[in-house]
Amino acid sequence: MLETRHGRTMVGKSLGRRNLQIKADVNFVNAEEGKKLIAVEGYAILDVRDKSQYDRAHIKSCYHVPLFIENQDNDLGTIIKRTVHNNFSGLFFGLPFTKVNPDFVQSVKSQFSPESKLLLVCQEGLRSAAAASKLEQAGFANIACITSGLQTVKPGMFDSVGSIELQDAGKAGLVTIQGKISAVLGTVLICAFLFVTFFPEQAEKLLQMAPSG
Repeated sequence: MLETRHGRTMVGKSLGRRNLQIKADVNFVNAEEGKKLIAVEGYAILDVRDKSQYDRAHIKSCYHVPLFIENQDNDLGTIIKRTVHNNFSGLFFGLPFTKVNPDFVQSVKSQFSPESKLLLVCQEGLRSAAAASKLEQAGFANIACITSGLQTVKPGMFDSVGSIELQDAGKAGLVTIQGKISAVLGTVLICAFLFVTFFPEQAEKLLQMAPSG
């Protein structure tokens, strides 16, 4: 661009218009507010949990696009990580070994337009917030998330499908029977204490009969 100043011709840079993109803030709501968004404003429910939690319990008529999918890669590093995971987190908490779903945004786009009103849900609220960020960057402007996730939903608040309540869908593995194990051990210890207290002679005889190490 040529610019004339005080009778002199100077070379200058043209100032083009900047492309400004207006982003809408993600709306974080509690479970009751989320239910109102569905009933009053027509928000669709998008469940972004992994398949295992979704199968245990999910809101009726929701859409399911997982943010994380099961990692079945067979390179050496992944096999080692998967083995360690399955022996600890998988065993005790029932958590699958997952990776980020590379097709998440595209899968959502195939079902919804950027103008769609979406209420994102997960179990604890973290994955839905991450998913909302991805969709916001992809041009979705009407997004809401349930803060702290479905674990805060009271029984009966939403019509659900599954074998357990929505708030318990994240519980699996040995932690689901931990309370029962503790209760049984507690009962055994109490009974042993009462037996020793009220029948000391019989308890002493039993101890004498026990094989010594």
